[in-house]
Amino acid sequence: MAQRRTDSDEETEDGDRPMSGPEQLRAWGVEPGYWDVAGQWRDVPEATLSAVLDAMGAHPEGPPAHAPLVTATAGGPWPELPAGTLVAEDGGTMTLQAGEAPPPDLPLGYHRFEPVAAGETQGGLSNGPLTVALCPPRCPSPPPGRKWGWSAQLYATRSMASWGMGDFADLGRLVDWAVGNGAAFILSNPLHAPAPGPVPEPSPYSPSSRCFINPLYLKVEDVPGMAELPEVATLATKARALNAERLIDRSTVWALKSEALEALFARSEGAGGGRHLDAYIRHRGPVLDGYTTFCALAERYGHPWQLWPAGFDRPDRPAVARFAASKEGRWRKRYHAWLQWLCDTQLEKASRGGRLVSDLAVGIDGGGADAWLWQDTFALGMHVGAPPDEFNTGGQDWRLVPWDPWKLRAWSYEPYIHTLRTSLRQAGGLRVDHVMGLFRLFWVPLGSEPAQGTYVRYPWRDLLSLLCLEAWRAGAYVVGEDLGTVEDHAREALRDSGVLSYKLFWFEPSPPWEWPQQSLGAVTTHDLPTVAGVWSGADLVAQREAGVKVNEEGSAAFRRHITEWTGMDDSSPLPEVIKATYGTLGEAPCALLTATLDDALAVKERPNMPGTIDQWPNWCLALPVPLENIEQSPLASAIARGLNGG
Repeated sequence: MAQRRTDSDEETEDGDRPMSGPEQLRAWGVEPGYWDVAGQWRDVPEATLSAVLDAMGAHPEGPPAHAPLVTATAGGPWPELPAGTLVAEDGGTMTLQAGEAPPPDLPLGYHRFEPVAAGETQGGLSNGPLTVALCPPRCPSPPPGRKWGWSAQLYATRSMASWGMGDFADLGRLVDWAVGNGAAFILSNPLHAPAPGPVPEPSPYSPSSRCFINPLYLKVEDVPGMAELPEVATLATKARALNAERLIDRSTVWALKSEALEALFARSEGAGGGRHLDAYIRHRGPVLDGYTTFCALAERYGHPWQLWPAGFDRPDRPAVARFAASKEGRWRKRYHAWLQWLCDTQLEKASRGGRLVSDLAVGIDGGGADAWLWQDTFALGMHVGAPPDEFNTGGQDWRLVPWDPWKLRAWSYEPYIHTLRTSLRQAGGLRVDHVMGLFRLFWVPLGSEPAQGTYVRYPWRDLLSLLCLEAWRAGAYVVGEDLGTVEDHAREALRDSGVLSYKLFWFEPSPPWEWPQQSLGAVTTHDLPTVAGVWSGADLVAQREAGVKVNEEGSAAFRRHITEWTGMDDSSPLPEVIKATYGTLGEAPCALLTATLDDALAVKERPNMPGTIDQWPNWCLALPVPLENIEQSPLASAIARGLNGG
């Protein structure tokens, strides 16, 4: 294990913190080394450890002991509190003696505790007012009986009426078709908001904000008052012409959509929003106010916010308040609030009463809205990534910024709670991307190679308990994408909390009929090859052409799973292979199963190829045919019959 110098006269560049030993690293949750996927121990470079501690603002005295929010589990032990008053979330109050637990019928939720004696502490808790989140022990379960659904990249799922990419109306139509063929849900890509501007970020996993929705998905003609706008027909004709191209041109799509939306907003100042928009603004409160302020500033000064003029670097600056109060600021803030109100309204309609399983990305763009609004909770000098593995031998840098676990706790997990609520608002289920991030994340210092990163631990009991509480409030089940290196205790905790595991046809060593019930079973994901890509060999060719280091053995194992578990052989035609693969998946006892629209159309390209930037059209490939054709697809119908047990 790498050792750090501990001489008292050894100082860092700031001149006041000595080099820290392994004990201090672990106190701050920083791992001095880790076991890689091959079972080999890897020491972390000294420079990485110093950079991580600096990003945290770590000091020799250790992390803060006091927490302004603590979690408790219904039916479990209550925190050891001093004497005080508990103000329940519903407004009821009760007096508690030191160490006394509240009545067992205290409802789940966020309760406020006020100690009698100011400054009194107990058990390392806050010495002032304290929030106690009383959480259920488990997330809600999926509906009884095995259910299945389609996994779709919404941007890629275009209809003939789409403006160059899939939209919320397409989502609603997709749900109706899926349900009519026996499916129970649609698992969509993340719908998080990118930064405003003429060139929208293509990756749904690199959002500006996870607390708001991408207005690119708005169905323009469904906006109240849009039919009265004379230029909409011309804009629609131009936009639908984009459907002839396989690659999605988000910049042109947004230019055309925003022209229509801006014109309507200018004409009617809210386009039918009125009191409904005002109520929405009041309901979303300070978070919406901060987000719309960011959007208005980003329109003027660009992206990222770190390049804005002096005085605009923090949301609490006087210059920001003056801008927000100006005529331009008020106008643009209301416009962006209107867009979010439209997004919420259209998404609620499209989800058809909770038929949507939403996807929560693991992180955010460090130059975006959430990082600006809650910058005191993030480690802005770090990126989230992954250590080297058999498919990415150099490791991965996802270019997302992580929360600092201690600063997030000091903020009572406010941004985390808002993020969960947004993702759960219109959904019947939630997929948590890289769910291991509730326990630890792999931090990579900016400018370093991914292989030089290290793991940082998180207050997983609090994060998991709050996930259970917010899912319970939304009545939604939770799926944890736990592919990759997962610690045993993390798997156990997720299982005990009712979070469904992820099981993939490509990766599992055992056939589908042996998979566990508390899981979601699938053939592939957006980062992995399609059945057609594997069976035809096209995915291997694409990887080589993109300059990705190919794992020949792993790719051969994918094909071997098909032949061994389905009975297909090298002479079997592709449509029969796809049907047999999903027929075999249908034998899994998993609570949930998913099929991809890419496989239903025998698409050979994967949506995203990790390790590439410009070498592959990541997140820009539309499905090769429109939704109208998918609805008539014999292969899609055959997959549905197989998953229905027919």
